[in-house]
Amino acid sequence: MRVLITGAAGMIGCKLTARLAADGMLAGRRITALDLHDIVPAPAPSIDGAAVRTLTGDLAAAGAAEALAAERPDIVFHLAGVVSGEAEANFDLGYRVNLDGTRALFDALRLAAHAPRVVFTSSIAVFGAPFPETIPDDFHPTPLTSYGTQKLIGEALLADYTRRGFFDGIGIRLPTICVRPGKPNKAASSFFSGIIREPLAGQEALLPVPRSVLHTHASPRSAVGFLVHAAGIDGGLVGPRRNLTMPGVAVTVGEQIEALRRVAGEGAQRLIREVPDEAVWAIVKNWPTRFAAERAHALGFRAEQSFDDIIRAHIEDELAGV
Repeated sequence: MRVLITGAAGMIGCKLTARLAADGMLAGRRITALDLHDIVPAPAPSIDGAAVRTLTGDLAAAGAAEALAAERPDIVFHLAGVVSGEAEANFDLGYRVNLDGTRALFDALRLAAHAPRVVFTSSIAVFGAPFPETIPDDFHPTPLTSYGTQKLIGEALLADYTRRGFFDGIGIRLPTICVRPGKPNKAASSFFSGIIREPLAGQEALLPVPRSVLHTHASPRSAVGFLVHAAGIDGGLVGPRRNLTMPGVAVTVGEQIEALRRVAGEGAQRLIREVPDEAVWAIVKNWPTRFAAERAHALGFRAEQSFDDIIRAHIEDELAGV
């Protein structure tokens, strides 16, 4: 089986690649070829019995998506994208990468005419305020950011191309993935990870929003689990509504900080300094809060049960358990 990952050099792409290399299997079949595509080279693992290729380029450029589809991948993980803050700051770049690149890939797969499973990473940013206390699966998506708009268009394309039989698509709306390893990125949600990651490393972290902000999170470990599960799920059970809101842990920023205190002690939480940022707050205050995610639960998608578990997952996966 051939697998294609776009956005393979990103954090989730790298972790998904590592998971596939460790398993050697996906959706009950042995991986025989793995294509890793991104704008920069992605780390390429060794997989017994599989050919691994690292490919670079702009997915929206002429011929790029067609070259990937010509290899006739059986499963495609479409992770490539510009993050929320950058998509809002750079309108043209956001639409080129998040919309034009997605449309180019989907159309190339259509023209290749072999109907692979396509797993598309969408976002809870497709929803916009005002919100009920808990957002049900049938809540109407009305994005209030360019990033959310781009993701929602991608969801509509995925559903239509699946309806037409061009491929078998599953869209997963990711909650904020926390705690992200490495350095902060340009996502407006970056501080959610920063207020945990930096104090665990003994460094100061800046908090740009009020502690009362309520948001839903899942760990990178869970995000990879969502992707792997989506690759093998029975499309007939999903039905025509192909985009699913993933489960997660809904907590306030204050509750995040309290979980940090419980797991790492008083010294860690004292490293958080509140520095309001109106640009970040303007984006975050329109984000959804808590989700029912009943369809995802019924279909077997799983996430952590507490934010303490999310912090411990970061310590185990990134800090050697210390």
